[in-house]
Parts: sequence; structure tokens; C-alpha cells
Amino acid sequence: MPFSRCHIAVGFAAVLCAAPAWAQGVKTVGGAPMYPTKNIVQNAVNSKDHTTLVAAVKAAGLVDTLQTAGPFTVFAPTNQAFAKLPAGTVETLVQPASKEKLSAILTYHVVPGRYTARDLMALIKQGRGQTQLKTVQGETLTLMPGQSGKALFVSDMKGNEARITTADVMQSNGVIHVIDTVVMP
Repeated sequence: MPFSRCHIAVGFAAVLCAAPAWAQGVKTVGGAPMYPTKNIVQNAVNSKDHTTLVAAVKAAGLVDTLQTAGPFTVFAPTNQAFAKLPAGTVETLVQPASKEKLSAILTYHVVPGRYTARDLMALIKQGRGQTQLKTVQGETLTLMPGQSGKALFVSDMKGNEARITTADVMQSNGVIHVIDTVVMP
């Protein structure tokens, strides 16, 4: 059957059918389904687009934190976003001596609470064109719509902007919004 996987229990009058991930409203990121029943770490480790982020989270010792109940909103930079940083930056940041700095950068991408794109747009509307969210790191991120009014952008304290390329990747302990640039505190 092209639209479902069915399991027939021999000896029982039951047929169990499970729709594929895409038919269940599960988003795919980096070629992997992101299941809303799994937590941020359990999903992120499967994304081929987020191997650098996952390595950085491990190096910073944040795995356990991102597996807690949260909820968290994570603005998750892709491998290409990390590649935009000056040469050698990532390699330096994942060294044990840079753990504190790496942790500050990564927690700057995390906001307490679950903010969907709809929630963010409502806050932006209330803020007359932008809103600020306090990060786990302690500083703020500014969110604003793109010129079309449909795209969402995240701006750091220095004015660097990241575009949300995939919004509302729901997790058991929050939501991930994939971004195309690493924002810096």
C-alpha cells in the first residue's frame, strides 16, 4: 500500500496501519523525520544538516539540558550557517578550553518556552513590527518579519540576521526553527 505500512497480526482479527511520517504531519529536516514525540536532542542527532550543531552541543555539555522537559524554542543553525563563520572558528569553539564561550553562543540560540511561528508573528504584531525574546544565555534576540511579511528573521545584539528557513519543527520538549546563520551574543 503506497500510503501506509500495515502489520497484520496472524491469529488475530486486527490490522494495524501506520501512516508514513510525512502523512502524520512530521517535518523532515536534513533528510530525517522530526517526530514530535521525541525531544530536541533525539531528533537533532538524525539531521544531516545539523551535525555541527550536535557536535557543538555535545562539546558544550548541553545534551542533558536539551533533553529535559523544557519547553524550549531553539533557533538551530545548519552546517552551512556554521560554515559562514571565519575559518577555524568552529574547530576552536569545540575545544575544551572554549567550553564556556561555546555554551554562551549555543544558549543564545535557545529561548525558554514554546514559540511557534504563529506565536512569534503575534508577538511581532503586538510589538509593531518586531519583538524581543530573552535567551537562556541572558541576552535578547529580536524577531521581525521579512519584506514579504511571511518570512521570519532573527537578529542578534550586533545586528546580524538569520532567516528562519524551516519553522515549527515540533518536539516533545519544545519547537525548533531552522536558521541559516549563527547568531552571536
